[in-house]
Amino acid sequence: MATDTSLPRGEIIQQMDGVYELFPVPVDQDSLWSIMKDCLAEWEHIRIGPLIPGAVWEIKLPSTPRIGFQDGYITMDFQSWHCHLCIGETKGSPPDIGKHRRTGRAELYRRLNPDSQPTSWGFRMFNGAGEQQVTVLLPNPHLDEDQNFVDRPDWSRLYLWDRLTSKYLGRPEDPMDRTAPRFFHG
Repeated sequence: MATDTSLPRGEIIQQMDGVYELFPVPVDQDSLWSIMKDCLAEWEHIRIGPLIPGAVWEIKLPSTPRIGFQDGYITMDFQSWHCHLCIGETKGSPPDIGKHRRTGRAELYRRLNPDSQPTSWGFRMFNGAGEQQVTVLLPNPHLDEDQNFVDRPDWSRLYLWDRLTSKYLGRPEDPMDRTAPRFFHG
């Protein structure tokens, strides 16, 4: 399948764990709240957790989350556990600490194989000090719901990526996303 070269490309970066194409999204409280609600609405099909060199947490969510917001923090409550993400101004912290805690960078991304074909898609947020807050791993056409490799990609599993990039980046569906014949884990 040919790629559409008229679509603007994201920034390509080499990280310790692979090559990524990054698409920055706004880090204002309302935008981040909306993106997280869109992702969590698909709780049965996503995985969340920090993905840092040496520690990858791919947590399957156990139930529909109760989502709340207070003093700059999103709370995601899954009944047996919960977590908090600082996405806005907090009144309970000095300004310098609040700036460190609050999301300073957020991006939709796709991880590329050596042929520059996407094989993983996600959304991640970093605090004001550049430390990762969370990654949301989006449904992957190369993996089934239990994260097993599939023989043939199921491109319909890109529905959430397509929805997020359309809504938050104004990008149409990108044929490039449907080019990798299999999952790449480098």
